[in-house]
Amino acid sequence: MTDHDPRYVDTLTTQLTQKRPDALRTAEDELQKLRGHMATITSFLRNEAIALDIRQSLAQSLHLPTPEK
Repeated sequence: MTDHDPRYVDTLTTQLTQKRPDALRTAEDELQKLRGHMATITSFLRNEAIALDIRQSLAQSLHLPTPEK
């Protein structure tokens, strides 16, 4: 991600929240869902009770680091 001038970012944030106050809440809700999905996937990939080949295949399909054990 490219670094931007903080004043520029603040200006855009202010404009967005004034024009679409629901947009930030919607984005935060979506981010929370994604974090939940990633936590579930991480737990699955780290679960050694699940066959290694299955976990490795899933990780490869999702372009994530593959488990070694």
